[in-house]
Parts: sequence; structure tokens; C-alpha cells
Amino acid sequence: MAIARPVRALGLTAVVLWCFFVWQLFRPIAAPAGPGANSFLPKERDPNLDPTGEPEGVLTYASGEYAPGPAGTARIDATLLALVRNEELDGMVQAMRDLERTWNNKFNYPWTFFNDVPFSEEFKKKTQAETKAECRYELIPKEHWDVPSWINNDLFLESTKILKEQEVQYADKVSYHQMCRWNSGLFYKHPALANTQYYWRVEPNVHFFCDVDYDVFRYMQDNNKTYGFTINLYDSPESIPTLWPETEKFIAEHPEHVHKNNAMNWLTDSIRRPEHNKKANGYSTCHFWSNFEIADMNFWRSKPYEDYFNHLDRAGGFYYERWGDAPVHSIALGLLEDKNRIHWFRDIGYQHIPFFNCPNSPKCKGCVTGRFTDGEAWLHREDCRPNWFQYVGMG
Repeated sequence: MAIARPVRALGLTAVVLWCFFVWQLFRPIAAPAGPGANSFLPKERDPNLDPTGEPEGVLTYASGEYAPGPAGTARIDATLLALVRNEELDGMVQAMRDLERTWNNKFNYPWTFFNDVPFSEEFKKKTQAETKAECRYELIPKEHWDVPSWINNDLFLESTKILKEQEVQYADKVSYHQMCRWNSGLFYKHPALANTQYYWRVEPNVHFFCDVDYDVFRYMQDNNKTYGFTINLYDSPESIPTLWPETEKFIAEHPEHVHKNNAMNWLTDSIRRPEHNKKANGYSTCHFWSNFEIADMNFWRSKPYEDYFNHLDRAGGFYYERWGDAPVHSIALGLLEDKNRIHWFRDIGYQHIPFFNCPNSPKCKGCVTGRFTDGEAWLHREDCRPNWFQYVGMG
């Protein structure tokens, strides 16, 4: 006997509802989300997905006046700068090859290499072979590199033990602390840079992906820019717990140094990563990743920055904690400089493992447009660019 159509429909509905009930009952239950778990993947659309051209403003392009040697009359007082060891030669050659191919073969700015020991002849020979520009090989003065006399070695050893227990990377490497201090407040005092105003910092093993056809140093000069970055990250709060309290002491002592158009909101944001702000005692830990930076050394040589660095240096946090040049430079820029003089070089494709800046441009090859990291998903929450865009903008 045929079953009536309404009865068949009712039966089918009952089966579907029963299957849905069984699935709800036995489906896997997700573990409770921890702090920050929902921000593993970016909520904001990456502006690097939008078509990217050259920056607005005055641009100067390559010409015969950028030829190597004395014929290069268009070059300004600027250099490509690298702190590098002899054993990092292969990584330095690779980075040079990328940057020469994408930019410096058009402009021939000199390279200045720094080391705390003399460079080997092999290092000099192989790096000079990568460029038509002049290469300079400089030794860091002993008084700039050595641990300062006011650092208590017993306290340093005890502090590094605590930092290691907190899994702070490189905490027990004296050379890493020396490097951070030198990059923070001493490199621009080297006699080899006495007549140099701008620098582009380049580290071994970094990659450059995009052809850049304008003189970036002239861009900085002609458009009144102090500092240029590509990647903007959160720092490890365990490495800098007293950096912000010391900064607040400095502000109280020198309120005249704080710029009226500062980026304080970016430095103190507690909404996006509240646990970072709490552990760092009021600092968001947002910073420019200084393995890439294009900057005007007149800012570091200014009285406000000199006063700030000297305050931090005497406090001892470059050794008793692991204050890096990235947060130190970033806090100083965010407080002491006009935030509109800080520029995001979104058109310069760049990678320092594990992070990228990869714009949407036909001039870029070898990186995935809009990719921030090729590492684990949790690394996406280390991106602090959305805070910079919110409080400052994309200029």
C-alpha cells in the first residue's frame, strides 16, 4: 500500500531532525579559547592586498648622476649599513644581492659594514664583488662595544638566569646585549658616519622582492621624513618589564622633549593585546622591527634622544633585562618625534624570517601578496600594524 505524500514528508523531516540531534550530541567540543586565541588570524583586511604604487610626494629617479664613484653627484649623505660578523658572509651576500638587484644598482649608495673584530679578506672580497658602489669596512671602538663599567656582573648573571627561565631568547648571550645597546645609542657616533645623515639598515639573510625605482634617501629628505619601516610587531613583554616605567621617569624629568603630535596611543594601547600591556607595565610593546629601518641620524643625535638613551643606559636594562634597539627606537620615535614624519614603506617587499611585507604590485616577485608570515597561525597576532593604522594612518 502506497504511503501518502504528507506522511513521507513528515518521516523525512523526522529523520533529518534525528540526525541533527545525534550530530549535536556527539560532535567534537572545541577547547575553551585562551587569551588572544580568537586573534590568531587577522580580523582586519591587510592593506597590502590593495594595489600599491609609489609613495606620494617628491620622488627622484635614477639618472647618469647616480653613476658609481665621483660621477654620482646626485647621491646625498647616506649609506647602506650592516652590523655583521665574518661568519655571516653568505647571508650578507644574499641580502646584498637582493637589494642591489631591486634598488641599489640604480643609485650606487655606499655600503658600510661594522664588526667588533676586523673583517676577513674573504669577507671584503666577496661583498665588494656584489656591488659597483664603494664598500667600507669599519671596526667598532672597544669603548662602544664593551659592557659599561656601571653594570654589576653578578646582577647580570642572576638576571639572565631569570630571563632564561621565562624563555627570553638570547638572554644569556653577552654579545646580544652588546649589539642591542650599540644599535640603540652608539652606532651613529662612529667616526665613519660623522658626515653621513641617512642610513638603510640591512641584515644578513633578509630578502627584498620589489623593484624600487626612486631614491629612498632623497624621498626621506625631500618629504621631511625621519624614519621608515616595513614591519610593525609586538615585542616579548618578559624582555622589557621596566622599559616603560623608566620611560615614564624620563618623561617626568623632561616633559619638554615630548612632541605635541606624538604616537602615545600606539605606545600605550591596552585593547588589542591587554596581557602585553599588563606585563610591560603600561607599554603596548608595539615596535618597528628595526632589522629594516631607513632613518635620519639627526634624530638619534638630537638632545631629546641623547637624553633618553643616556637615561636608559644608566638604568642598566640593556643588560639586566633584554631591551632591544627596536622597542627603544620605537618608543623614542613615538614620544619625541612628530608621528607624521614616520613612514610605512609599503611598496618595499621585504622578509626577515618569519615575517613579510609583500605589497600588491607588478614590481614584486617571489613573495605572496598580503602574506604576513609563513610560520604558525599564532604568529598573525604579532602584527601591530592595525594599531599603527588606527592611531596614526598609512602615510
